[in-house]
This record gives sequence, C-alpha cells and structure tokens, in this order.
Amino acid sequence: MPQDTKIQTNTEQVPRPPVVVVMGHIDHGKTTLLDFIRKSNVTAKESGGITQHIGAYEVVHGERKITFLDTPGHESFSKMRSRGAKVADLAILVVAADDGVKPQTKEAIAAINQAGIPFVVAVNKMDKPAADPERVARELGEQNIYLEGRGGNVPWVPVSAKAGTGIDQLLETLLLLSDLEELKARPSGFAEGVVIESHLDSKRGIAATLLVRAGTLKKSEYVLAGHALAKTRIMEDYKGSPVEFAGPSSPVAVVGFDKLPLIGSGFRSYFSQKDALDAQRKFVEEAKKEVKTIGDAAHSADETVICLVIKGDTEGSVEALKYEAEKLKMPGLQIKFLRSAAGEVSEDDIKLASSALHPLVLSFRAPVSGGARELAEKISIKIASFDIIYDAVDFLRAEIKTMLPVKIEVKISGRAKIAKIFKDSGKKKVVGGRVFEGVIKKGSRFVVLRRENKVGEGKFENLQSNKANMDEVSSPDEFGALVSSTSTLVAGDILEVFLEVVHQA
Repeated sequence: MPQDTKIQTNTEQVPRPPVVVVMGHIDHGKTTLLDFIRKSNVTAKESGGITQHIGAYEVVHGERKITFLDTPGHESFSKMRSRGAKVADLAILVVAADDGVKPQTKEAIAAINQAGIPFVVAVNKMDKPAADPERVARELGEQNIYLEGRGGNVPWVPVSAKAGTGIDQLLETLLLLSDLEELKARPSGFAEGVVIESHLDSKRGIAATLLVRAGTLKKSEYVLAGHALAKTRIMEDYKGSPVEFAGPSSPVAVVGFDKLPLIGSGFRSYFSQKDALDAQRKFVEEAKKEVKTIGDAAHSADETVICLVIKGDTEGSVEALKYEAEKLKMPGLQIKFLRSAAGEVSEDDIKLASSALHPLVLSFRAPVSGGARELAEKISIKIASFDIIYDAVDFLRAEIKTMLPVKIEVKISGRAKIAKIFKDSGKKKVVGGRVFEGVIKKGSRFVVLRRENKVGEGKFENLQSNKANMDEVSSPDEFGALVSSTSTLVAGDILEVFLEVVHQA
C-alpha cells in the first residue's frame, strides 16, 4: 500500500462498527436476508436472482451501525468471496433448513476458517415445511462446525429471511460477537482501506466502492487505490446519497478514478495532489519491478491455443470469468488472455482478437459498440454476450471442445450378470445380479449383451449391496440396482460397464 509523506499525529483508537460478510450456498437466501435487513430489493435487479457483484451496505440496529458485505453466491466467485472474508470482522454462514450443507457451504466454511474470523450460523428458511435444523446441525458437525446447544460453541439463530423472523436476534448476536472482539480503529487522519468493487459508469466515468478501515475519507481529498487515482469530488453512501466524509467501517462510492482500481487493492487518501501523484509514481515503479514479462511464450506444436478477449460490466465480473476460463485448462490446451477489462466491447478489442489464432470475444453484461459488432461480422470474429455466468462457462466449454482434436478410448471396467428383474417402469428398472468381473460403479454406463450380441445401453442410477447404498460393487459380490435403459432387460443379460477416456490426439 502506498505510504503518505505526512505523519499521522493522532493515533487514538475508538470503537468502530463491525464489518460482516454474508456467505453460503447459492440459493440458501443470502440476498433475501440482506433484502429484509436493509429494506430494499436487490434480487429483482440481478440476472437470474444471483448476486453478481460484491456490494457493501450499512444498517443501524438500535443505535449501532453494522456494515454488511454481500458476496456473490456462484461457485466461480470463490476468489471474490475469500477476499471478502479477509476484509471482514465477522461472518454470517447462511444454511437453508430444508437443504443442509452444500458444496458452496463448504467453500464458505473454508474461506471463513482461512480468514480466522468469528461467525454465526443463520439457519434460514425455517418457514418451510421441510425445515430440519437438526439435520443442519448434524451436517455442520461433519464439517467440524459444532453449534451451541449441540456440543459446541458456534452461535446459531433460526431465521426466515422471507418472513423476517429471527432477524433481530441475528443482529443482536452479531453485535455481541463484535463486543467480544473489541473492534477499534483511529477515526482521525488519512483514510486507509480496501477496494470492494469497481466499474465503468458510461455517464460518470470509473467508480469504485471503498471500505474504510481506519481514518476518515473526506471530500476534495485525493485517494490512491493501487495504481488508480481520484479526487474525491463525488462521494456517495451505499444508497447513492452524497456524503462529505466516511469513517472507519463505512462503505463509500468514489467516482472519477483515472484507471479501474483492482478489487482487493489497498487505498490511501492524501491531502495534496502532489503527494498522491508521488505515491502513484512510486507504486507503479515498484509494480514494474515485480512484473515478469511473459510476452508471446512459445508453445508446443501439438498444443491448441485459444485466445480470449474478456469484457465485463465490472472488474469483478471479468475476474470471475477469467477464473472460470483458467479452470478449463488441460494438457494440450493453452488459454491466452489477449485482454481482460471492464467496459464495452470496442473495435480495438476486435482488431486485437483478429491477430490471434482461435480468438473468442466474451462479453459479460457489457455492451458491444455498433462499430465493434460490424467489424466482427466483417472479419468473422465471434462475439458472445452473457448475463449469467453459467451460460458463459457452458459456451466456453463447448467452444473448446470444438477446437480440440480428441481421441476417445473405451475401457471395460467390469461385467455383471442380471439374475432377476424386480421392477420395470419403462426406462427405469430395478434389477438384481452378481458382479463376475472387475467393478461396477454408481453413475457408470453399460452396454447390454444377450448371447454376446449388443441389444442396448444404460446407466447405473443407484447401487446397493447387502441393503446398503454403495458407490461401487466389486466381483464377486451380489448387487441390486436402479438402472435407466430404453432397452428391455431380462434375466441372464450381461451388463458390460465401460469408461470413456478422452486423450489429446
């Protein structure tokens, strides 16, 4: 973080409001919970009902303030969620009472543990008929999270974000945890903190949401966020209302940066433009020393190189899409990012893409200029626009498959013989038999052999052995199975289980 040349003369620390991160599985009600708390509707404004950006909201309970960070729920935003947890003091882990612990619940737990912050579990959707808080407690225990009254000391509150029940108790619990943490900060002097979100506003320019951690950010000062600089001419609270200053734990939007601040960057305020410019110059010089020039790295002749231009409505969206693309890398596939930035897709983006082999231009909720669209059509550059991260990922995965030369090898993993057909409901059938070679697995596919002739195909939907659900059954054990197959099955049929192994050609 850049250092100011002026000495802070008053370092006295006073109590400050807690900063709370809200985490949990994608559809367990995090946004609905915040909706009720802050009496506004975010879900209706978000594509697909999923919060796509990090937001910061300030609420008052009694006479005390609490700042909430609303982290995106989709799995591809896990890096943003982790960063959100690191700037927070406390966390709410939202778990649906009718759904229990899910994959993103486990991700949230890992992020909270990594950040080392206290948290409270909000068991949401208690108004649902299928609500089962005991199941939630049991499944959390399997993740080493032991609730109060259930053999542990992690506080939990049953709530219904939809009906609003339990919310007061949840806020009281947060304030109690805050008191135990004895949160303090210096209110005087120049402000320091973290960039929560940044985006390009087509009418006003580059804006960023800043979370003040210490000091006070004042109007008409200068703020340096990473490499981006702005004079605080326009400062707004989370509701969009103008403010003159923002103290510790306060979120504030600042408009007018010269560059797009990176999410997670530290920021610092300055009184004079000279001090701010000197700090910016120093920051850039130090950053250049750390940057390793990658250039156009040589790649193997048998590798496929896919070149991406990614444009998004915010820097956070771009980061999420890059993160998703990185996950699709595999041997024989190189993904090169020609450009990744917030803002509209421009003619320059299309020109850049045209210089590469296998180019793709991905727009995530970012506009495409008329000139860019016209040029792309003229030189056959594909532009794909998306509002939902799922769709962008599916498209990218499909495009990669069309570009990769592959060889599919079929391997036999096991053979089983049907002894009896217990139930036949068309496509779904319940059968019993014995594995006489190798292993059969739940979810694996098979071909049906009758007198050594192939008569159909199917899939093991579920497996049992000795009346217990199994992931796999090995030779020479007996099994019962729910299978799906459009073919008629009879006793004596051989089910030959196979795996498809994909190799780069």
